[in-house]
Amino acid sequence: MDQDLRGWVTTLRLVQRRHAGPNGFLLHQSPLSPASLSFHSPFDHMETILEQQRRHHEERERLMDTMVKEEHGKKSVLREQINSDHRTRALMERYMEVSGMLLDLYEDKDGLRKEEVNALSGPNEFAEFYTRLRQIKEFHKKHPNEIYVPMSVEFEELAKARESTDESQNMAEFTDEEGYGKFLDLHICCMRFVNLKGAEKIDYVTYLSTFDQLFEIPRERKNTEYKRYLEFLLDYLQDYTDRVKPLLDQNELHGKIQMDLERKWETGVFPGWPKETSSALAHSGAHLDLSAFSSWEELASLGLDRLKSALMALGLKCGGTLEERAQRLFSTKGKSLDLLDPSLFTKSKAKSSKGSSRDAERNKEIAFLEAQIYEYVEILGEQRQLTRENVQRKQARTGGEREDEEEEHFSDSDSDEESNEIIYNPKNLPLGWDGKPIPYWLYKLHGLNINFTCEICGNQTYRGPKAFQRHFAEWRHAHGMRCLGIPNTAHFANITHIEDAVTLWAKLKQSKAEERWQPDTEEEFEDSSGNVVNRKTFEDLKRQGLL
Repeated sequence: MDQDLRGWVTTLRLVQRRHAGPNGFLLHQSPLSPASLSFHSPFDHMETILEQQRRHHEERERLMDTMVKEEHGKKSVLREQINSDHRTRALMERYMEVSGMLLDLYEDKDGLRKEEVNALSGPNEFAEFYTRLRQIKEFHKKHPNEIYVPMSVEFEELAKARESTDESQNMAEFTDEEGYGKFLDLHICCMRFVNLKGAEKIDYVTYLSTFDQLFEIPRERKNTEYKRYLEFLLDYLQDYTDRVKPLLDQNELHGKIQMDLERKWETGVFPGWPKETSSALAHSGAHLDLSAFSSWEELASLGLDRLKSALMALGLKCGGTLEERAQRLFSTKGKSLDLLDPSLFTKSKAKSSKGSSRDAERNKEIAFLEAQIYEYVEILGEQRQLTRENVQRKQARTGGEREDEEEEHFSDSDSDEESNEIIYNPKNLPLGWDGKPIPYWLYKLHGLNINFTCEICGNQTYRGPKAFQRHFAEWRHAHGMRCLGIPNTAHFANITHIEDAVTLWAKLKQSKAEERWQPDTEEEFEDSSGNVVNRKTFEDLKRQGLL
C-alpha cells in the first residue's frame, strides 16, 4: 500500500511540474524578502494533505541548512553579526511555525489525511488519479501564464542577502549615536534622571558610569516619578538588546530575574531594599512577651488592664471580656502583623495596614524594574564601556576634528571604516584613537619601545616610562605592597623587585628604631649640686645615697 501511495504521489508531482510552465511549479509569485519568511504553495487551494506534509518537511530541512550556513558564515564587523543574528531568528521563527503546521497535519483531527490515504489506496485508485489529473489540467488552462519561483530559488535569495554588503539589507534600525549597535544612546534617559526631584545634577559621562547604581538612591525618593523613569530606561534597554542580540530569549530572562528577585526579596538581601521586621513581637510598643505563655488561659491570669495595654500596643481591638482579650492576644503569637485577620485591628490600624501592604507591593514592583535593569546592564556591559570611551573621546576633540569626523562618516560607510583587511603594522606600533598605528616618531618620543616589568605587580609589563612611573600610584602596585606588609610610600619609588623592597623596608625599620627617643640615655636630670646627668646615672646615684 505504501509503495502504491508513493507511486501515485510521484506521478501527480510530475504532472504538476509538466503543466506549471517553463520554470517548473513553485511556492511564490514574488521573491522572498530577507526580513519576512513565508512560503506558500501556488496550489494551496488544491494541494493534497500529503503534498503539504512533503512541502513542510522540505522547507524545514532547507531552513535548518540555511541556519547552519548562517552560523558558520564569516562576520568580520559588528554590522554583519547583528544582521546574521536577525536572519537566524527569522529562520527559527519560521521553522517553529512550519513544525506546528506539520504537527497539526499529522494529528489529523479532522480526519482529512486518513480519507486521502484511503482514497489513494482504495479500490478506486485509478479513478481518483484521473480525477486529480483532470483538476490539474483545468487549473493550468485557466492560469496559462502564471510562473512560480521554486523554493530553492527563494533560499538562494537568502544566500545572496547573507553575502551582500549593501546597507539596504540591514535587518535593524539604529540611530546615528548608536553606530549600528556599537554604542548606547542614553541622552534622553539622562535628562529624565536629572529632572527627578532631589536628583544630583550630573553630566552625561558621569551618568553612563553610575546610572545602574540604583541601590544608592534613598528609598524615600523612589516614588511614582522615579518608577516612570525606570520604566522608560528599561524599555530602551529591552528594545536595544532586542536589536543588538536578537537571539537572546528575553522571556526566559524575564522569568529568571523574577525568580531571583523573589528569593532575594524574602531574605532581604536585594540591593537597596533591606528587609523590614514587622512581626508582632518586634513591633514598636509590644511590651508583652508571649513566648512564656502556652495557652490563652495563662494569659487570662494577667488581668484585664495588662491585656488591654498589650493589645493597644499592637493596634488590636482591646474591648470584650477577659477571655476574649486573652484569646485575641494569644492569636498573635509567632505571627507577622500582615498575616493577622484584619478584623482584629482597630479601624485606624486596619487602614494603615492596608496602606502598608499597598506600599509593599509598589516597592516590589520598583525593585523588579531595578532587577531587570541590573541584568540588562550586565548583558550590555561592552556597549556601555565603549559608549563612555566614545563620549570622552568626542569631548576631547576640537571643533575642526569633529567636523572632519562627520565628513568622513558621511563619505565612507561603516563597512569601509571597519574593513576586514589586516592593517599594515610591521613594527607592532600601538593603535591610536582612530584605530590606526601611531607615527613612529611619536612612538620613539614617548619611549614606548622600552618595556618595564614590575615583580611586585605580578610581573606586569608597562610600555614607556610615563606608564611605568604612573603605575606606582595605581591600585595594582599598592595591592602588591600591601600583600608584602610594606607601606606604599615615596621611599619605595622605582623599586620593582620584591627582594629589594623587603631589604629597604628592613633598613628603614632599623633606622627608625635607632632614631627613636630613648629615655634611659637621653632624659636629663639635675642633682643637688646642679650637675646635669642622664636618667640612668641619676637613678644609680640615688640608689647609692650620693645625692
